[in-house]
Amino acid sequence: MSEAKSRKGVVQISEVANGLIDPVLAKRAGISTMLLGSWDEIAGAEFADCTRPEKIAWPRRASEIGGEGGHQPGVLTVACEGARALFLTHAQGELIQRINGFFGFYAIGQLRIVQKPVAAPPKPYRRPRPLTGERARRLDTLVEGIESQALKTALKRLGTAVFSQRRK
Repeated sequence: MSEAKSRKGVVQISEVANGLIDPVLAKRAGISTMLLGSWDEIAGAEFADCTRPEKIAWPRRASEIGGEGGHQPGVLTVACEGARALFLTHAQGELIQRINGFFGFYAIGQLRIVQKPVAAPPKPYRRPRPLTGERARRLDTLVEGIESQALKTALKRLGTAVFSQRRK
């Protein structure tokens, strides 16, 4: 019995998204969502937080490499943050083996490491404005019966954020 029939027409959103995104990633960057999703396990704890695969450059023709045909390995471009790129350079042989183990064949022959920020910089935290008028009185009545001063302070801080007007 097939997998699709056993679910009675129910399809996970991730399958639909992967079906839409994979062809675009394959055409533009030569990578798949499976590689991106498994990158933390492939790179290991040492490099998972500071690296990201960007694209795989596959040779256009076997004649460009000078081979007799068949499959030629690609070059994986990996973004790496700052000084960790030096450590990644020393560990690239092991990383190439892990990547090829993930693909199940000799897919990657070389890494190209580019230094750039991997994670988006965090947005600066802005404290909400103090409440005034009716909203301040309402918050005071809500936390009035709480005996613990630490809890009361925390709830007032939370209430201020909830009741404050948001900027658009």
